[in-house]
Amino acid sequence: MQQVAALESSVLVLNKFFMALHVISARRAFALICKETAEIISVDAGKFNSYNFENWKDVSLYKVKSGLPEDDRTSWIRTVSFEIEVPKIIRLLFYDKLPQSNVKFNRRNIFARDENKCQYCGQRHPTSELSLDHIVPKAYNGKTTWTNIVCACTECNKQKGGRTPAQAGMKLIRRPAKPKHSPILSLKLRSDKYSSWKQFLDEAYWSVPLK
Repeated sequence: MQQVAALESSVLVLNKFFMALHVISARRAFALICKETAEIISVDAGKFNSYNFENWKDVSLYKVKSGLPEDDRTSWIRTVSFEIEVPKIIRLLFYDKLPQSNVKFNRRNIFARDENKCQYCGQRHPTSELSLDHIVPKAYNGKTTWTNIVCACTECNKQKGGRTPAQAGMKLIRRPAKPKHSPILSLKLRSDKYSSWKQFLDEAYWSVPLK
């Protein structure tokens, strides 16, 4: 299970000019690195160091031989012949397009914006136990937009049915809004694990206080 979790952990992707583009899984990141279309970026004492796959293997081996505690190796991949640390940042070597300024409206970003919390009962749930709810139902010409879609758990969704919150006697814990920045990035930056990302992002991403 630890191996699977490590492969699904988040990696920040930069373009060739060191500008943040998006977040991908470690599994996808390793595929790009092995194809030599991306390199690993490590932030050490304020300096940026770049590595290809073989160099990164050597760095990982050095850490293991130096006695890195097992508790600090939760985001590592173990194979038959070697262990390798999951990188937190990669840079695309041949991609020079600029980051998108508009946040994509999709299921993943809505869950991240709402922090996997049901917007009616306030309880946090796994993504598999959440659905997307139209505040104003489609039957009442409710639109599929940032301001009319929220996360809802199974029980609250069932209770609300095809009604408005007022009709169902329910209240939203907060009014939904379109995010100014990537909700996924903003959410990840609340963890010390991804503190190295901050150097590549505008302060507006990570200056939002914890809720």
